[in-house]
Amino acid sequence: MKFFIHADGGARGNPGLAGAGAIIRDEFGNAVASVSQFLGTHTNNFAEYEAVILGLEALTKLVQKKKLNVIEVVVNMDSELVVKQMLGVYKVKHPVLKEQQARLVQVASTFGTVSFTHVPRDENSDADALANAAMDRGA
Repeated sequence: MKFFIHADGGARGNPGLAGAGAIIRDEFGNAVASVSQFLGTHTNNFAEYEAVILGLEALTKLVQKKKLNVIEVVVNMDSELVVKQMLGVYKVKHPVLKEQQARLVQVASTFGTVSFTHVPRDENSDADALANAAMDRGA
């Protein structure tokens, strides 16, 4: 079984009012779940990590822990920083982002495979809309 998560986070001001959004699609491209959550005051990079964590947690609930270890997940996001940090290309230096990365690694470890792909912003519009809706709710 394969799922695709488009995730995005943002902050109005940096740090500022932050939100995270993620949409989960099955292997046929059907949207099966989404997340849009206001995060309070954080940086955009914190919100980017949180969006992926929330997306993976939503997927865990969706499949109800049935054979998570055989599920392949492709995470698509427009945050080059998070993608390259998760691929080990960039080091994570900021203490808060180290915590976020550790949380993400923990959640991701329950799945068979989780891969990260950088996509252009215009290919991430659904997740961006969910993140912006979350920030609007917090304003």
